[in-house]
Amino acid sequence: MKLVTVENISDSRQWLGALHEDGSDRIVDLKAAATAKHGEAFAEQFDTMLALINAGDDAVDAARSLLDAAERSGGAPDNSVDQEHVKYKSPIPTPPQIRDCLMFEDHLVNAYDALRNMRAQLEPDPEAALKLFEEKGLYRVPDVWYERPIYYKANRFAVIGHEEDVVTPKYADVLDFELEFGCFLKRPIKDIDESDVNASIFGYSIFNDISAREIQSREMQGQLGPAKGKDFDTANIIGPCIVTADAVDPQNMTMVARINGEEVARGNAETAHWTFEKVISYMSVSETLVPGEFIASGTVGGGCGLECGRFLKVGDVIELDVEGIGVMRNRIT
Repeated sequence: MKLVTVENISDSRQWLGALHEDGSDRIVDLKAAATAKHGEAFAEQFDTMLALINAGDDAVDAARSLLDAAERSGGAPDNSVDQEHVKYKSPIPTPPQIRDCLMFEDHLVNAYDALRNMRAQLEPDPEAALKLFEEKGLYRVPDVWYERPIYYKANRFAVIGHEEDVVTPKYADVLDFELEFGCFLKRPIKDIDESDVNASIFGYSIFNDISAREIQSREMQGQLGPAKGKDFDTANIIGPCIVTADAVDPQNMTMVARINGEEVARGNAETAHWTFEKVISYMSVSETLVPGEFIASGTVGGGCGLECGRFLKVGDVIELDVEGIGVMRNRIT
C-alpha cells in the first residue's frame, strides 16, 4: 500500500491518503472515508501519517480495508480525490528525526576521488594540492567505515516533498543530487537486535539529499560534519509516498536518476555494503529511536552528479525513480 500526505489546492488542507492501485490516479481520503463508515472517533487515527504510524498495525489494516472498499465502489461516492486537485507534501512534513547513512561503498570511493580532484582545482597549484591531500590521507574512505555504520543527522525542518521546488542556496555554485531511499520506523526501539529490525520498519520512501558540493568539500576537512554543504531550506526531499514494508524488497530495487528526462545514474539496492538491519541496530545502542524517524540509505554507487559529472542548475528537473516506490520529481529554482 502506498500512503501519501497531500494538500488541497483549493483550501490548503493537508490530509492523509492512500493511492488507488488500479491506475486511476485517485487518492482515498482516509479520514473522510473512515468517518463516513465508522464515525469520527475511529477516524482520528488517520489525522496524519504520524498518527497512523502511532496507531499501530491495526490502523494500517483498517486503511487497507478503506482503500479496498474505495476500489470496489464502482463509481459510488468513496471519498477519493483526483491527484490533479492536490499537491504532494513529504509523507511526514516534519519527521521526528532524519538520519542519513553511508551504506554503499562504491559511492564513497567514487565521491572521495571526485571531491579530492574538485578541491584541488580550487587551489593555486592543483597538482601540488593533490599530492598534499594524498600525503595527509584526505578524501579517502576511512578505515572506520568498514568497522561500523556511519551516519549523520540531517535538518528535519528543511524537508519538502514530490513536485515541490528546490531553492538554490545563495552560496552554492555546485549543486548536486543524491539517489537514495530510506525507511520510517513504526515503534520505539532501543538496543534492538538485528533480527528484530524489520518488524520495526513501517515503510520506505525515496530520499534526495541535495548538496552544495564545493562547500561540502571544504567543510569535510574539519572532520566534523557537512554543515552548510547540506543544511539549507529545501535540502531534504522525501516522497512521493511511503510504501508499507510488506510491499517492497529493500535489498533488491533498481534506482534511476534523470535530469530533464535524461538518465544520468542507475544502481541497485543490492550493492549496499551495510543493511538497514545493521545500521538501525547500531543506532539504537543505548539510544531510543522513535516512531516516524526516517533513516536513509546514503547514495547508491554512481548515484550523484559528483560521480556522473552532471550537476544541477536553475531550471533543471531532477527525477529519482526507485523500483516499488515510484518517481519523485523536483525543479531547481
